[in-house]
Amino acid sequence: MRMLIAATAAVVFSTPVGAQLRIVTSTTDLADIASAVGGSHVRVNHVSEGYQDPHFAEAKPSFVLQLRNADVFAFVGLDLEAGWMPILLQGARNSRVAAGGRGHIDVSQAIEVLDRARGNVDRSQGDVHALGNPHYWLDPDNGRRIAQLFRRRFSELDPKNAAAYTANATAFEAKLKAAEEGWAPALAQIKGKPVVAYHTSWKYLAEYTGMNIVGFMEPKPGVPPSPSHIASLIAEIKRTGAKAIIMEPYYSRKDADFVAARTGARVLVLAPSVGALRGQKLDSYVDVLQYDIGQIAAAVK
Repeated sequence: MRMLIAATAAVVFSTPVGAQLRIVTSTTDLADIASAVGGSHVRVNHVSEGYQDPHFAEAKPSFVLQLRNADVFAFVGLDLEAGWMPILLQGARNSRVAAGGRGHIDVSQAIEVLDRARGNVDRSQGDVHALGNPHYWLDPDNGRRIAQLFRRRFSELDPKNAAAYTANATAFEAKLKAAEEGWAPALAQIKGKPVVAYHTSWKYLAEYTGMNIVGFMEPKPGVPPSPSHIASLIAEIKRTGAKAIIMEPYYSRKDADFVAARTGARVLVLAPSVGALRGQKLDSYVDVLQYDIGQIAAAVK
């Protein structure tokens, strides 16, 4: 794969910067916010799809070609993309988006990060991110921070359109605020209610909504549940009265369905990202938040 990527990139030549900033993001959520802020002055592509686990995106040669000609590469950071990002950047050989380049944007630098590891981290603790929990986009306050980061960086790279980026970021925040007013009754329904989550990726949404995560299907991040863990989780659900088990579409439902059948809890396959659920029209960042909040509120009432 490394040789294929390097060979492919070698025959692609950088094109002059045109009227639009050429942006590549690691996820669909970052792509949607970048498009909202950039408007007609940007052209945006993304690497991982919303229905994929972003930890394990495939380093396709086509992504190398996109990065080869990109002005910006914006990524989640906190090691979310550690398994594939270095391969793509090495293959692209584009100083603009390489580490230290003006277009290399580690979005986590704008975020108040949860779950920063203390002390030594090793594999016995599961798939722990030593730098902190990378699933921060599921808190709309962080969505605002991302939009403002893009506004600043796009304006630095393309100062002649800075006013447009500012106006677009303001419009994005206004849209998000209007959506929050609409789902306020759902937040009131959710606040304090016990739920079980499959993975630690829902912690930021829990911080925002006030839902109380009383347990995780995974005993440690990335570690499948053992029979003893499942038994203790069933007991905890019965004790707390948790009515929902929330999870991503790319995890197996087998264990969650087993627990649900013995507790009466409902398994909710939610959208972790834009485009995550096929058959649902979740084409924007705001759509994702609205859908997830609505689903949780209906399940816990």
